Amino acid sequence: MTTTTPARTTARMAALVSEIRRVVGRGLAPDLTAYLVGELLAPHLGAPGLLTPAQQEGDPERYRQHILHAESDGSFSVVALVWLPGQETCIHDHVSWCVTGVHQGEESERRYRLSPGADAARLVVTEDVVNGQGEVCGFAPPGDIHKVYNSCRTKAISLHVYGADVSRLGTSIRRVYTLPVD
Repeated sequence: MTTTTPARTTARMAALVSEIRRVVGRGLAPDLTAYLVGELLAPHLGAPGLLTPAQQEGDPERYRQHILHAESDGSFSVVALVWLPGQETCIHDHVSWCVTGVHQGEESERRYRLSPGADAARLVVTEDVVNGQGEVCGFAPPGDIHKVYNSCRTKAISLHVYGADVSRLGTSIRRVYTLPVD
């Protein structure tokens, strides 16, 4: 993953950040916060003027993360992930609750659960999901093990809102999984 910091914020993104700030400031449970943030994010997806042209640029080597906003108190951050065809993450989980929404194209996801074994733990595939433009999903750890990828033939852009300061942490990933997969 390559990471860039935005040169500027659009008026539409500033409005979305203000809406998210009000929800996060309520101090609700992580799963409820993710649900409410997802409701706020959905109407903005696919809208012109949400991202600057620079915030929609990919990287031919790996998916690209553009940090759009990091709240000064560390309570949340908003990033755009730009995926060129075939680009993917490792299998991972997260440091906090997360909401994702597809702004352009399609984002595919394979979800897993950790299964203890007699000899060693394994990952078991639980679901394959394809989210198209305008679709939103959210989750809160534990139980958020997944891999995300662009399986379509065009660029995909997704917005991710994390309940952590990704600009300070450098990533939203808590743990990478290299266990065998059933």
